[in-house]
Amino acid sequence: MIKRKGIILAGGNGSRLYPITKATSKQLIPVYDKPMIYYPLSTLMLAGIKDILIITTPHDKESFIKLLGNGSQFGINIRYEIQKKPDGIAQAFLIAEEFIDNSSVTLILGDNLFHGDSFIKRLQKNYRLNEGASIFAYSVVDPERYGVIEFDPNCIAYNIEEKPKKPKSKFAITGLYFYDNSVVNKAKKIKPSNRGELEITDINKMYMQEGKLRVEKMNRGMTWLDTGTTDSLHEASSYIRLLEKRQGLKIGCPEEVAWRMGYIDNECFYSLSTNLIQSGYGEYLRSILYENKNTLGSKKSRN
Repeated sequence: MIKRKGIILAGGNGSRLYPITKATSKQLIPVYDKPMIYYPLSTLMLAGIKDILIITTPHDKESFIKLLGNGSQFGINIRYEIQKKPDGIAQAFLIAEEFIDNSSVTLILGDNLFHGDSFIKRLQKNYRLNEGASIFAYSVVDPERYGVIEFDPNCIAYNIEEKPKKPKSKFAITGLYFYDNSVVNKAKKIKPSNRGELEITDINKMYMQEGKLRVEKMNRGMTWLDTGTTDSLHEASSYIRLLEKRQGLKIGCPEEVAWRMGYIDNECFYSLSTNLIQSGYGEYLRSILYENKNTLGSKKSRN
């Protein structure tokens, strides 16, 4: 049976969002009605991952613990490690070596939001990946701003370029990566780039050279949002607000995800809603619990 753990990289100083992030972690500021970290946390939970490591800064760790604790309220296990200095995304695997142990691992960047039709099925399919790597790619109008990936008709990658002046592909590499256990040894082999960081691109290229880098192409109806600037943060909040107001359903709600995934029961879910009942967020949790009970009741009466 495949064992997969998850990592949320929530380090860095968030300098592109100054002064907003001068006194708090970027991943703790709100994206519409909930802290940013709720979104990547929900993504990992939807994939079926229940053992999660949050990598953050020395001065932000206690704030994350205050918000999320050990994860037991969501029926999961959350641990924390410190990134003393942001030395690249790939550094996460060195920090998390003991946590990963002999498991496969999924890494998500703490400022990346994902949503859309069939996305959950894609996550759960990649959970079962036991060899090689899989990365999510998204078609963008400005690929020169991103790491760009080319792949064959079978979605096997054959070329990666970092912020190319003349992109050969429209597909940008997002901040969601599924790896087998060999990722730790690969991370140990790479050397700092010209900017002094351990680049995730170098790890992806190792898998690519082995012919084991698969691309999960995000189609129409799926959304990837990077909230690293004030404009993109505002756009993400507007997107979440529009969908939630229109549909009456929340996005990136770990309490609901835990309940619908069967990580917690009705009693625990009710308790979570009670603790938040003074806000519209708590009222929402209570309403979907009652709606579910009423639906089950009507089905039983028809039977």
